[in-house]
Amino acid sequence: MIKPIRDKKSYNQALKRIESLWGSEIGTPEGDELDVLMILVEAYEDNHYPMPPSDPVEAILFRMEQMDLRRKDLEAFMGPKSRVSDVLNRKRRLSMNQIVKLHYGMGIPYESLIDESLGA
Repeated sequence: MIKPIRDKKSYNQALKRIESLWGSEIGTPEGDELDVLMILVEAYEDNHYPMPPSDPVEAILFRMEQMDLRRKDLEAFMGPKSRVSDVLNRKRRLSMNQIVKLHYGMGIPYESLIDESLGA
């Protein structure tokens, strides 16, 4: 019987049940139970473990590391060396043009490049 997730104990029970139902076929009673439990768990996590606002600089640095890039490589997406430095040192926010170029050129999601705390 599915119940609301109101505390850590019921959350952990739901996770265990999800694990046991994982791979159930869609449209079966088990598959339907899995879908409902996942929705309940997601709602609980959204309320109790909210995601912090995105940090564009961290997203850029992470992607640079993944792609083995240097600061100089960012000039194609962000402009001159001084502008790259200002952004990475948090002295300047990304422009919309830079966000678009970084998204398409480096595959960084828009959500990671838009600084919600600044309303970029």
